[in-house]
Amino acid sequence: MHHRHFMLHKPHGYLSQFVYELKRKKKLLGELHPFPEGTMAIGRLDEDSEGLLLLTTDGKISELVRQKTVEKEYYAQVDGLITQEAVDQLQDGVEIGVNGTKYLTRNCQSKLITILPDYIGLGKRIRDERHGPTSWVSITVTEGKFRQVRKMTAAVGFPTLRLVRVRVGENYLEGLVTGSVKEVTNFIL
Repeated sequence: MHHRHFMLHKPHGYLSQFVYELKRKKKLLGELHPFPEGTMAIGRLDEDSEGLLLLTTDGKISELVRQKTVEKEYYAQVDGLITQEAVDQLQDGVEIGVNGTKYLTRNCQSKLITILPDYIGLGKRIRDERHGPTSWVSITVTEGKFRQVRKMTAAVGFPTLRLVRVRVGENYLEGLVTGSVKEVTNFIL
């Protein structure tokens, strides 16, 4: 069987799935592109998150990408001007709640972002400038607990206002505008 692979710039407000059983109307991935039958999202981005989402018809590839050796890089716009001390805390691991228990995140890569790349796009308007300054931080993790990056920035005192995944392995968001899909022959892990 010939499998197909896609890179998608998931917009804010979409679920990372093709079927939603509950009665409330949700925006689904199938509305963005006519994906072939059997296409699945590799990992998830919650409804409020944006950015790079890999999709495939091959379950084995999905399993490879979700391994803890594959890096996932996020740009997080946070409330306030994040300090170097907070960035260092993120790198060393912070305690977050996962399924009702305390969890210490693994060491990760984290750095301040002073110039935001154009391909991030404007996104959904978060809030007015009158509500105080915001800043951006890059966080690269190899694990993927539920809402992990959001919980991590909140744990160091800088809640996430906007979250954009910019990289999975060596697959980059750059070159994809919001809502666009690019078919690839394979993913670079």
